[in-house]
Amino acid sequence: MRTRGARLIVRALEAEGVRYTFGIPGTHNIELYDELERSATIQPILVTSEQAASFIADGLSRTSGQVGVLNLVPGAGVTHALSGIAEAFLDNVPLVVIASGIRTDTGRAYQLHAIDQLAVLAPVTKGAFHAETPDDIYPLIRQAFRLATSGTPGPVAVEIPANFLLLSQEIEGIPPLPAPEAAPVPDPDLLERAADLLNGARQPALYIGAGATGAREELIAIAERLGAPVTTTIQGKGVFPEDHPLWLWNGFGASVPKFVQRIMDACDVLLAVGCRFGEVATASYGLTPPETLIHVDIDPGVFGRNFPAAVAIPSDAHACAEALLPLLRKRDGAGGLTRSIAAGHAGVRERWRKSPSPDRVTPFAFFEALQRYAGPDAIYATDSGNGTFLAMEHLRLRRPRCFIGPVDFSCMGYAVPGAIGAKLGNRERDVIALVGDGALLMTGLELISATSYGVAPVICVLRDRKLGQIAQFQEVPLNRSTCTVLPDYSVEELARATGCRYFRILHDNELDGVIPAALELTRSGNPVMVEVAIDDSRKTYFTKGVLKTNFLRLPWRDRIRMLTRAVARRL
Repeated sequence: MRTRGARLIVRALEAEGVRYTFGIPGTHNIELYDELERSATIQPILVTSEQAASFIADGLSRTSGQVGVLNLVPGAGVTHALSGIAEAFLDNVPLVVIASGIRTDTGRAYQLHAIDQLAVLAPVTKGAFHAETPDDIYPLIRQAFRLATSGTPGPVAVEIPANFLLLSQEIEGIPPLPAPEAAPVPDPDLLERAADLLNGARQPALYIGAGATGAREELIAIAERLGAPVTTTIQGKGVFPEDHPLWLWNGFGASVPKFVQRIMDACDVLLAVGCRFGEVATASYGLTPPETLIHVDIDPGVFGRNFPAAVAIPSDAHACAEALLPLLRKRDGAGGLTRSIAAGHAGVRERWRKSPSPDRVTPFAFFEALQRYAGPDAIYATDSGNGTFLAMEHLRLRRPRCFIGPVDFSCMGYAVPGAIGAKLGNRERDVIALVGDGALLMTGLELISATSYGVAPVICVLRDRKLGQIAQFQEVPLNRSTCTVLPDYSVEELARATGCRYFRILHDNELDGVIPAALELTRSGNPVMVEVAIDDSRKTYFTKGVLKTNFLRLPWRDRIRMLTRAVARRL
């Protein structure tokens, strides 16, 4: 069969059900773009930068059954996209990266864009492969999707030389794909040990990550059978419904309210499913698991990395939870626990409610209004910084894949393109970006892509005119704001330049007028920017916990030095 590599790529993408690719065409891949234009099922999306393309693809992957696909020119296209690829790698998000390569048929050196792309991509992908011959193209692309979505998900890159895309060449045919590898199932002996520990516990608890999404119903049943309080990671927010009487908080340890600390301190066995105990999820490792830890994850490499496990079960979360549930005895008497949890949540919300901002928008009032008017399945896209932790603590979500943001790589600039990707994959749902005014400067121009393709999220700009999270970190130990105060700019003019409708909220009494109006416009296909004069004078539980944990880790000499400096600068 005689064909061009560009056609083989498109056939592979069509076979995988791909609906969108993201990138900017260049001299090396214009033939691929020509083939994409001819596809009846795939729409190539032109972006303003490859960094934003990687975040859009990520947002699509996190919130839908689709896998985000990047279509990159060699060299600069790959390096521009690297931040988002690394974010997907650390946050376990499936992507397929089609990286054009330089020509391999000229014998010439110092070609345009020539770098060792595979060496650049290898540390931040599950696999980075090079098509040696045109026959490799179709099976490599198909296998990239298999690898990206199997086991622990993540990005996979395939480099295809430009001459394979451009020139017609003879190929032997399209080989059949090998059968996918079966997901690991739990060892029965390990399940028995875990069940014995949970059944014999004084008070068990659950800690759930995004890797447990497929086990949602089984984990609800396990929590109810054990009468166990449930905490989640940041990425796991919504995997366990946050209106359930046993839901406690996102995280535990030093970064949570006192009532959460008291309840978790009384637990002696922890069942942790689909999580890694990473730095951000644990607020700088500011927690200590109960004395007996049962750790379940599809990746055996996570066991014992930060906390030793009494029982480590390498398994798909659903398979493990399904097999574990019948081994557990039903406990009675969880009424006291659920009453304590309900009273704790009520107390936190009452404290928030009783502390309105005198001259700006109160975070509690803002997030309460968002959830009052947005659909129950609304998707919230956050950015690196304070907005993520405000949203994490204030939003109450009932289902998974409704809260996305850059967590373990914590890359600024995620929220706007992430929301665009989420909206592409969920046209019928409300999608709300929560972006700081510093992060907006990085990728806000991508809203031009949203307006040009008829994608309509609500972009809430949390305006504090500084890099809020770092400014809070500077506040006590440094008493200075070095390079964290932003230059002034007009959000309204940016909205106008990108074709968005614009609103501004300066005080709490404006929330009930603006938010429903903004949502109605987006439901009609009009992207909207809402500038919110957010009051960030109160630190989140998360931020206070991180600061406390890291300060107490310092040697006494450095604690005294920092405190003395802070007092002297205040005086």
